[in-house]
Amino acid sequence: MNTSDIINAVPGASRRRRRWPFVVGGVAGVIAAGVAVLARRDAHGRMGLSWAGRSARLARMGAKVGGTYASTAARKTFASAERRGELDREREFRTAEQVAEELGQMKGALMKLGQMASYLDDGLPEPLRIALAQLQADAPPMSTDLARATVEAELGAPIADLFVEFDDEPIAAASIGQVHRAIVRDADGTERAVAVKVQYPGVGEAIASDLRNADMLGVLLKQSFGGLDPSEMVDEIKIRLADEVDYELEATNQQLFADYFRGHPFVRIPEVVHEYSTKRVLTTELADGHRWAEMMEWGQDARDQVGEIIFRFVFRSLYRFGAFNGDPHPGNYLFHDDGTVTFLDFGLVKHFTGSELSMFGSMVKAAVVDFDPVEFRRIVEEAGMLLPDAPADTEAVGEYFSLFYDTVREDREMTWTREYANSVVRHTFDRSSPISQYATVPRAFVFIQRINLGLYALLGELGATGNYRRIAAELWPFVDATASTELGRAEAEWLERIS
Repeated sequence: MNTSDIINAVPGASRRRRRWPFVVGGVAGVIAAGVAVLARRDAHGRMGLSWAGRSARLARMGAKVGGTYASTAARKTFASAERRGELDREREFRTAEQVAEELGQMKGALMKLGQMASYLDDGLPEPLRIALAQLQADAPPMSTDLARATVEAELGAPIADLFVEFDDEPIAAASIGQVHRAIVRDADGTERAVAVKVQYPGVGEAIASDLRNADMLGVLLKQSFGGLDPSEMVDEIKIRLADEVDYELEATNQQLFADYFRGHPFVRIPEVVHEYSTKRVLTTELADGHRWAEMMEWGQDARDQVGEIIFRFVFRSLYRFGAFNGDPHPGNYLFHDDGTVTFLDFGLVKHFTGSELSMFGSMVKAAVVDFDPVEFRRIVEEAGMLLPDAPADTEAVGEYFSLFYDTVREDREMTWTREYANSVVRHTFDRSSPISQYATVPRAFVFIQRINLGLYALLGELGATGNYRRIAAELWPFVDATASTELGRAEAEWLERIS
């Protein structure tokens, strides 16, 4: 689910440049390319995925709640969490049959692929931007009766027995469901404000049906990238998209992140309310804060801090926790006046094995610590990202995969820019290099590139400045450098407390 609708200078070298990548592969680009082709026509020759005529833009509206709710902290949180828009009740889903019919027309899985690449729009070729625009609109909301019936069927009791308060108007509708504010009473009588995410009836089956035809994506990828073996990529895409409709799995992943980052000085993860969660209903603590657009009005120092926090969250999760949340999107963060950030939406999480993490670390070490192109090439060939004995110069191989590491290559302050982020996306689509015909994307790398490209786009929008080589060195386990910033020192103190 797209939570944005739910909650709402590359350094110059002082020596001859040695450039190798952070993580290799262009999966976000090839996903977008596949979506563009698959979205082009339906069986009758029409644009099969054009949602513009079926979707209304959400206009932001503050939810005014009376003083009745000011008696407890839970009710204050409930009252302050804004609805993102006035929903179109004329278009609402009233029955599960309507849900199934509409989702069948929308091609749920392809829509999810479009959303996955939506944050890359600025760097995409014009035809892909047009195709993606057709994949990013929201489905209509469920009717009040259908939403209530779904929650009651999943949780096994009437709404009135489950919740102290339940807001029938969802905060917003999104791609596969919608979120409602509510208040629950714990066993000790304490009230808690919660967010109840309700999945559209039948959406899992609709996406599963789409995924059964996803092998066509592999054919398109093979045609576009001569050396690519698309089988693992397509299988991984199927698995990860199927995961997104399993709210029990999302609850498990969110709780794992919440447990790992509990007590962290600047990262917040809402706790899962397990007794109110099922495979199709996910209830978590309700978070309230400033959204991305509001945060972008803050001063540059504050935006620099936001950039560092998001960077630290992404790569601490990857290198130290062995997992990452693969949905870097502006709507998946809430920003607080005390400098902390809440991270939302854990529907697309990838867990890595010890051997995979070791491989990632070896690549980084060879690329930007040891500057060893021969070792780097050996690793990427062993990892299956470059065909063995490809007829390409080893230095050229490093040059081809270079752009991802420019921001952490040198020990100096740098500024992330939109131009740099867009150049990385454009590089993903550049097939002019003969090396691209010998590169492929193993399963372990399918979604890790998405986090890179998405993160770069966010940091470029922030214009974040900092010494990201030093920050990265703190997070790389094979370097484990001492803290280099105030945030780093706060994190180091947290690590010492929990060790």
